[in-house]
Amino acid sequence: MATKKIFTFLNLLVCCIFYAQTLHLYGGADQDQYLGCLNCDTFDKNSIWNSYSDYGSAFSSKSIWNSYGNYGSSYSTYSPWNSYASYPPAIMDQDGNFYGYLTLNTYKSERSELELAQILCKYHDAIKKGISSWYDKLFR
Repeated sequence: MATKKIFTFLNLLVCCIFYAQTLHLYGGADQDQYLGCLNCDTFDKNSIWNSYSDYGSAFSSKSIWNSYGNYGSSYSTYSPWNSYASYPPAIMDQDGNFYGYLTLNTYKSERSELELAQILCKYHDAIKKGISSWYDKLFR
């Protein structure tokens, strides 16, 4: 009986550790430009959900929410919002594990299948208009 409880506890612990992975975006041709944390809260300075940070501001050159920037324009080859982007941002965890590319480009090999990535791609225009309210919908 004790062994079963320990095994159940370890399964729960492993499950929680996996889902607690912090995911980050890296852009550019070599994915060497940090673009922020994908699943950090709105108060984190690296969060794409913090509209006052370099990565969440609609005016920052490092933000996927900047419609006129390399990483947020629907015309840039580095943007997730370009349906034909060659170099969309890569999603990686803190250990360097790759979770696919954040992209609208359905032809891009290794396009992320994470549910969060799919939601961002589907609703990115609406999210840009209300980043904090979307954070609340997605994470709370």
